[in-house]
Amino acid sequence: MQKITTYLWFDNQAEEAAQFYTTLFADSRILEVQRYPEGAPGPAGTAMVVTFELSGQRFIALNGGPQFTFNESISLYVDCESQEEVDELWAKLTDGGEESQCGWLKDRWGLSWQIIPRRLTELLSDPDPATAQRAMQAMLGMQKIDVRSLEEAAKG
Repeated sequence: MQKITTYLWFDNQAEEAAQFYTTLFADSRILEVQRYPEGAPGPAGTAMVVTFELSGQRFIALNGGPQFTFNESISLYVDCESQEEVDELWAKLTDGGEESQCGWLKDRWGLSWQIIPRRLTELLSDPDPATAQRAMQAMLGMQKIDVRSLEEAAKG
């Protein structure tokens, strides 16, 4: 079992979110759903806690009510191998959500994600400072990261 698990607080959409997230990544599944019993703070029979895995990493989602909401101080970073993977995840996660800048977005539940192609990290750590700076400036002007545009900008 993984020692540290990300715990996500939802109003009442934990099960719906977990079901959606597990469709996005290989090696993902819902492991357990604990339901509220009679007399509990939530409606009896509805999901209280959902334990799930995304690409083999365990998460726990709680239906805790509207007291707390997500903000950008916590995000899920996805290391993407290709532009196609970026495009697919971006489209699915922004459906009902919102785009931000530099590869960040919020999904329909307000959870922040960073959808980052590996090539961006490579360009930003290029040994030539001018190349890295050009890539950084290009990234700062993007919402969804576009690898081809980054590479063209990095060349100068």
